[in-house]
Amino acid sequence: MSRVPTKIKTKPVLKVGAKAGLKRRFKLAPPVTVEAPGQSLRDVAYELIKLRIITCTFKPGEYLNEASVSAMLGIGRTPVHQALDRLMLEEMVEVIPRKGVIVKPVSLEDVMQIIEARLINEAYAVRLAAERADDTEISLMTDILARARNWTAVRNIKEMMLLDREFHLALARAARNTVLADILRKLDERSLRFWFISLTAPDHHQVVQEQHDAILKTIRARDADAAEAAMRDHIESFRRNVSRYL
Repeated sequence: MSRVPTKIKTKPVLKVGAKAGLKRRFKLAPPVTVEAPGQSLRDVAYELIKLRIITCTFKPGEYLNEASVSAMLGIGRTPVHQALDRLMLEEMVEVIPRKGVIVKPVSLEDVMQIIEARLINEAYAVRLAAERADDTEISLMTDILARARNWTAVRNIKEMMLLDREFHLALARAARNTVLADILRKLDERSLRFWFISLTAPDHHQVVQEQHDAILKTIRARDADAAEAAMRDHIESFRRNVSRYL
């Protein structure tokens, strides 16, 4: 399979449609260029399409024509088709018979089920992380939150969302249970669109930063009970906030 050095650009403006049809416009920071040398065309297409889905550039319920997406990305139809197959397995797109591929609609029921699963699995994972995380893992999480703090100051929602994912995945790895980490990774991937929408709420981005800081503080203190309580508070806050949008 051919490999190419790739530059990925994000769009500076995003439109998000609410259930009642109301459209809001969010201004993001200037486009960020990400170097991705050595990626296969299939992986490049996957990352580009996925980014557009989780930031709602490809809106929930929107049809995705392979030829149009291929032309938009400047990538052949075969890698685009392979990327869409992968995204279908991850339940980010779905195939409608005789119609084609659509971005999976946003569902309040879906996000509530994801939250219930996170309350069970991530609350336990953070207990394990408080007991098992080593200094290197704690330093990594500290660095992630420091970078997130910079993006929070300028309210760059895309970068905040990506660092939120990075923090939660680092925390899951620190639990030292690969099966649990894989479950949490899948839950996190399915949460990203909802998380992006949630972060657009006024002041919620700052609240998220404070909650992450509180979680890390309990891990540093090796306090498993406090860590679980902080994680539950974080997830319940997400539940309340995203409910207002869906």
